[in-house]
Amino acid sequence: MIPVKVQTLIVSSAPAPSIIVLQPVEEAPQGNKFRIVPIWIGVNEATQMGIALEKARFSRPMTHDLFLDALTNLDARIDHVFINDVNGPTFFAKLVLRQHNRLIELDARPSDALSLAIRQEVPIYIDEDVLEKASFPYVFKTSPDAETEVEEFRHFVEGLAPEDFEG
Repeated sequence: MIPVKVQTLIVSSAPAPSIIVLQPVEEAPQGNKFRIVPIWIGVNEATQMGIALEKARFSRPMTHDLFLDALTNLDARIDHVFINDVNGPTFFAKLVLRQHNRLIELDARPSDALSLAIRQEVPIYIDEDVLEKASFPYVFKTSPDAETEVEEFRHFVEGLAPEDFEG
């Protein structure tokens, strides 16, 4: 299991998919090259992910907030998220809960699992084989400023297509 972080979220309007981009946490860049894992998600899922990333609060609980409240009332919490498989453009995840000394694995869509992990600030991991199959190199030509970096990255990710993942 390799720890990853959410590098960015690119939200588009329907029918185009939005993209959540993961990057290994402890990976040292090879020169100016990093690896990234783009995961295509729907607009609704991207909205929930954006809410989590921005730590937005609403007067009434959203679905993910309700789920987390239910876990708390059942004396459980999210331990970590594990992106455990990829088949073409489809990723698979496990939401791992801890209830006392017991770990409980739930099959989950990566978008839901990641939204919950971000809200709870728990670790996110990816299987090494999934990282090898689904990652792309991302190269910085020079040391860009933050704004240039984000713009170049958006351009790179927008050029990707689900077919790029077919093995």
